[in-house]
Amino acid sequence: MTGVGSDPRVRELRAAVSRLRRQLALLPGELPDRTAADEELAALDAMVSHGAPEVARLRRSLLLIAGAVGSVSALAAALSEVRERIDHFGELPRG
Repeated sequence: MTGVGSDPRVRELRAAVSRLRRQLALLPGELPDRTAADEELAALDAMVSHGAPEVARLRRSLLLIAGAVGSVSALAAALSEVRERIDHFGELPRG
């Protein structure tokens, strides 16, 4: 099998995104940016499922998601996992 489905980075990122989405959905109470976070997580999942994503776009999504849910300690581990999985796609060039 070749292509996106055979790339372990894609599978791992999609699994991490799925976990964060589930935890976000189960989070009790009001979270003002819940909708924005969920929409960006859906966009991130779609992006990686359609081919090799651009690292810059992955990082932009991560920043949007972190800005929306980063202060929620219950989501910290799942958010960190998404960040780690994005890191597997490569670093942004410095400078």
